[in-house]
Amino acid sequence: MFKVINKILRAISGKRKKGIESLRKRKELLELDRIAKMLVRRDFELIEIREKREKELKELREKTLELEKTRVALMNMLDDIEEERRKVEEAKNKTLAIINNFTDGLIVFDRENKMILFNPQAEKIFQLSEKEISGKNINELKFFPTLTPAINTITIDSEIITVLRKEFSIGKETTIEVTTVPLTRDQEKIGYLAIFHDITREKLIERMKTEFVSLSAHQLRTPLSAIKWSLKMFLDGDLGKITKEQGTFIQKTYEANEKMIELINDLLDVTRIEEGRYLYKLEPVQIEEVIKNIINSSEQIADDKNINLKFQEPRMKLPPVKLDREKIGLVLQNLIENAIHYTLPGGKVTVSLKRVKNEIEVSVADTGIGIPKEQQRRVFTKFFRAANAIRMETGGTGLGLYITKNIIEAHGGEIWFESKEGKGATFRFTLPI
Repeated sequence: MFKVINKILRAISGKRKKGIESLRKRKELLELDRIAKMLVRRDFELIEIREKREKELKELREKTLELEKTRVALMNMLDDIEEERRKVEEAKNKTLAIINNFTDGLIVFDRENKMILFNPQAEKIFQLSEKEISGKNINELKFFPTLTPAINTITIDSEIITVLRKEFSIGKETTIEVTTVPLTRDQEKIGYLAIFHDITREKLIERMKTEFVSLSAHQLRTPLSAIKWSLKMFLDGDLGKITKEQGTFIQKTYEANEKMIELINDLLDVTRIEEGRYLYKLEPVQIEEVIKNIINSSEQIADDKNINLKFQEPRMKLPPVKLDREKIGLVLQNLIENAIHYTLPGGKVTVSLKRVKNEIEVSVADTGIGIPKEQQRRVFTKFFRAANAIRMETGGTGLGLYITKNIIEAHGGEIWFESKEGKGATFRFTLPI
C-alpha cells in the first residue's frame, strides 16, 4: 500500500513538475513574445527615426545649397556694391577736385537756405573759412561784413526758376558778377548755387573801350559837322551855282555824312549808357502825348511807303509815368521807324497802349519781314542787324535796339518781342506807374 501511495505521490509530483515546467515555459514564451513585439516595435520606430533623419538631412542639404547660392549671390551683390561705391567715390573725388580748383567762388545753399558748400576760391574772395560759416542760414551770413554785399546780391526766391546775374563791388577796384542758379532734382528744387566770377579785368577793358569810343566819337563829330554845313551851303547855293549833276553827287555825300553823324551820336549815346549818365530829366508825363508826337513825325515816312500807321488809344485815361520825355521819345522813334522800314508797302504798323497792374505797357506791331528765329537772341546786342534786314538794304547802325533796351531798363521797365520771319514782329515794353 505504501508502494501504491508512493507511486501516486510520484505521479502527482511528476505532474506538478510538468505543470510548473509548462507554466515556466509559457511564461518564457510570453516574455519572448513580448520582447519580440517590443523589438519589432523598436525596429519600426528606428526605421521611422531613420527616415525622418534622412528627410531632415535631405532638407538640410537643400537648405545648405540654397544658403550657398544665397551666399554667392550676396558676394556678387557686395562686389557690385563695392564697384559702384568705388565709382561713386571716384566721381565724388573728381567733383570735389573740380570744385576745389574752380577759378570762380562757389556757395551752395540747401532747400532751407543753409550754406552747405564754400569752395577755396570763395574763401579767398571773402577772406573767410568754410568752418566759420558752414550750416548758417543766408540771413545769418549777412552779419559777416565781407559777405554782406554778396548776400544782398544773391536772389533766392521759390518762384524763380531761371538763372539770374547781378554785380557788386568789393572795395574800389574789384567787381564780382554773381550768378544764382536753382538746383533741381526730379523737377523739385533742392537748393541754390551762387557763382562768383571776378570781372574786374573785363570791366577795366570795357571802361577803356568806352573811353576810347567816346573820345573818338567826340573827335569825329566836329569835322563831320563842318563837312555837313559846307555841303549844305553848296546845296543851298550859298557858295555859287552848281550843276544838276554836281548837286546829285553833293546830295549823296551829304546823306552819307548824315549817316556818319547819326552813327557818331549813337556811339556817344552808348558810351553815356555804359557810364550810367544817360537819363537827365525825369518828370511825370502822359505817355499818350509822347506817342502821338512821334507818330505825327513818322506819318510822312509811312505815307511815302504806303504803310498804314495807326495808334490805338486806351479806353480809359492812364495815370502819368515818371520818365525822361526825350529818351522815351527816342525809344518810340526807334521802334516805330524800325517797324516802318522793315514793313513792305501796303503793310500795317499799329501802336497800342494799356495798363497792366502797376505798369503801362506799350506795343509796336508790324506786318513786316520779321526776325529769323536763330538770330532773335541777339536782337538787343550792339551792332546787330538781321540777315533779312541787311538784304533789304535799309540803313541803320545796329545800335538802336541796344540803346532802346538800356533806356527802358534805366526807367525800371522791361522790353521784349515776339516775331516770326515773314509774318512781322511785335515789340513791347513796360514802364512802372
